[in-house]
Amino acid sequence: MEKYKQIKDILEQADNDAEKFYSQGNKAAGTRLRKAMLELKNIAQDVRKEVLEMKK
Repeated sequence: MEKYKQIKDILEQADNDAEKFYSQGNKAAGTRLRKAMLELKNIAQDVRKEVLEMKK
């Protein structure tokens, strides 16, 4: 459950960067957003592995 909470926290933080990038064209915000999306991907894969192990 901890990793799921991490995902929610990262999404909340990335929300501001997404707004800045898409509405204002802020390139630094785009970089931060890409970094957050990569982190989300990695954590999501960990959650999938964890769920699969718990099912066994």
